[in-house]
Amino acid sequence: MDGLSSAATTEIFRLEQARNHLRPGDVSAAVRLWKDYVHRPERLLWRDYECADVHWHCCGDPFEARALLDTVLRALSPRSARRLRAVVGRFDAVRDRP
Repeated sequence: MDGLSSAATTEIFRLEQARNHLRPGDVSAAVRLWKDYVHRPERLLWRDYECADVHWHCCGDPFEARALLDTVLRALSPRSARRLRAVVGRFDAVRDRP
């Protein structure tokens, strides 16, 4: 993932190996899914909110991905969590823009 140190990437890899609810690549996929979602045009975001996107079951729910990232942030060491939080925070800032 862009913006992460090799130590943080290694810690995430080990976490994915150690936890039975994670598979290798889950954190990277969650970051990618959240990034893609927040960069969608506002009209599509509004449609998703109003109608509920029926395609999330096949392609992943971005809100579940964001919840997974919160869980991973709590499981990482403070240094690695800070680095991942900086990456995720950039995408959160895009979503929270007026």
